[in-house]
Amino acid sequence: MKNNNLPILPERRLFLALSAIALLAGGLLLFTFAGTDTSRFFCTSSDNLFHSKPDPIQLKSILHYATSRIVPQQSFSEITISFDVLRAISPCNLLVFGLGHDSLMWASFNAHGKTLFLEEDPTWVRTVLKDAPELKAEVVKYRTKLAEADELMRTYRSEPECAPAKSYIKGNTRCRLALTGLPDEVYDTEWDMIMVDAPRGWFAEAPGRMAAIYSATVMARNRKKSGVTHVFLHDINRKVERAYANEFLCQKYRKHSVGRLWHFEIPPASNVTDDNHGAWFC
Repeated sequence: MKNNNLPILPERRLFLALSAIALLAGGLLLFTFAGTDTSRFFCTSSDNLFHSKPDPIQLKSILHYATSRIVPQQSFSEITISFDVLRAISPCNLLVFGLGHDSLMWASFNAHGKTLFLEEDPTWVRTVLKDAPELKAEVVKYRTKLAEADELMRTYRSEPECAPAKSYIKGNTRCRLALTGLPDEVYDTEWDMIMVDAPRGWFAEAPGRMAAIYSATVMARNRKKSGVTHVFLHDINRKVERAYANEFLCQKYRKHSVGRLWHFEIPPASNVTDDNHGAWFC
């Protein structure tokens, strides 16, 4: 058996000393020949460093969800659909109707893009931003109530300012489904992805998501950039969300259906040839 208490022999001391000197000399020689450019010896090319340094909001998101008992309302399978789209198109312009426990997650998925949250409750906005000041959120006032959903669906076609041929929301006070009180940044930005997971829509006096769905459709149709606008609608198990999705977002543009989430790819109106001569959205 090996005795670890035996003294180190002089010959072994000399060997260890010579080995250390050789390693030091070799290192100095290597950097002498390499100069300041060490890329020829080490994997430090720009390609290998792509996304190697996390954004601060991504690090905060990891810390937040790793230490919190509160999780996003959407399921893993629902989030995965949106995540896959963001992974393909990010950095991009992401507009989210709703500010909640998943907001830090969406912002971190699009860390190098523009992410804006629209929320109806100013008190809730202050609460969320207190813990996550990195998020960008705006308070939105809605002109509708969930109790009006059926009436709005019956009457919007009789209002010319709601028609696809008009297709605008800023200043469109005659169309009750148009969100006219949004910040200019919303109107001035071409959004690559729109998530509709708000406002509240489960009691009669709540705003409902009718205007959010209509306005998301108009923004997508008015897109000038190439490609489609990805629109995600959550809670399609509810009557109003499903009816308004079928009326404005159109089943022919639906790409995925997972759990309570529908994903649409809406092309610009300029790229669409339809049979109703632009009279209706679908």
